[in-house]
Amino acid sequence: MNKQLHDSDSEIFRTAMGDVEPLEANRAEPYRERPPPVPRPQPEEDPAERPERLAESEVETHDYLIFARPGIQKRVVAELQRGRIQPEIEVDLHGLRVAHAQALLKDFFADCRHRRVRCARIIHGKGRGSDSRQPVLKCKVNYWLRLREDVLAFVSATRRDGGTGAVYVLLRNPDKGSQRRPQS
Repeated sequence: MNKQLHDSDSEIFRTAMGDVEPLEANRAEPYRERPPPVPRPQPEEDPAERPERLAESEVETHDYLIFARPGIQKRVVAELQRGRIQPEIEVDLHGLRVAHAQALLKDFFADCRHRRVRCARIIHGKGRGSDSRQPVLKCKVNYWLRLREDVLAFVSATRRDGGTGAVYVLLRNPDKGSQRRPQS
């Protein structure tokens, strides 16, 4: 559709554009790569506000172990206690020295992450064979599990799975923390 402009409209347009100068280039600027984003500087934390690491002496080890991070539903912990969340993998630590047990547990959690395990069982024993008649590995496992960010909850196992000589461990979903990027 070809529209005719009235002479008065053309005159108004020329008057409005009278002091405008034409551009030197008649093409758009070429695409330029954007610089990478620079992260904002984080304010330094006051040492008084920094969360302290949990000291081993602060952790009490009772006969029955139970621990859940804040935000874990009571229903989920109850299901774990009843043994309704089946452990997919287990490791037996009882009878080992502390250093060997700690190294084995570290490898075990790496394997759990690789296999995408949601629930695992750790057999630590009841500690009746130790010199002090105190459960050394049970205390250590209780402490070590509380330090791990990927452990959401743990409870002593049911009698059929080792009772107070083992724990069920509920692990964080490895996909939850990662951000998915669009595939190109």
